[in-house]
Amino acid sequence: MDIFIEPIGKLVNEFSKLPGVGKKTAQRYAYKIIDMPESEARAFADAIIGVKRKVRYCKVCGNFTEEDECAICRTREKSVICVVKEPKDVAAIEKLREFKGVYHVLHGVIDPLSGVGPNDIRIRELLARIQGGDVKEVIIATNPDVSGDATAMYIAKLIKPLDIPVTRLAHGIPVGSEIEYTDDVTLARAFIERNRL
Repeated sequence: MDIFIEPIGKLVNEFSKLPGVGKKTAQRYAYKIIDMPESEARAFADAIIGVKRKVRYCKVCGNFTEEDECAICRTREKSVICVVKEPKDVAAIEKLREFKGVYHVLHGVIDPLSGVGPNDIRIRELLARIQGGDVKEVIIATNPDVSGDATAMYIAKLIKPLDIPVTRLAHGIPVGSEIEYTDDVTLARAFIERNRL
């Protein structure tokens, strides 16, 4: 016998499909929806449908937008391009309010074990942007893991003949942490990527 009646079971099942949401959390979300006034539940459902209908990828950079071209691509200096894995990385960098250039979202990284090669992500589009404009620097901001590093090295190798500087975000010991508690890989990377004072 199922522990939920069908409507609750379906809702729990849908919530549990979200990343990081297990069965218990999905149940809590379902119960919260049940307890909401119908107007709040309708607003929640409308927000989901609205996102699916209105949000698309920028035709230039691949970030989320409601227009053909996102506000960043329309208004920013285009001489520096920051390459990221996914749109959520753009949001993380934008929170800093430090970067004044534009972005290029790859929508993935090279990962042969998962069957993702260079032709499966937006590398061709990046090269077209670089060759078609006045780009002075490409910053690669993929994650500091095997796939992110492999993608960064691959892109750098393609851009090198174009005589455009390619930089990578520095990685190392987090601010406020203690060296003795830093893992070996992070500590080694901090030594390799040390800066001159």
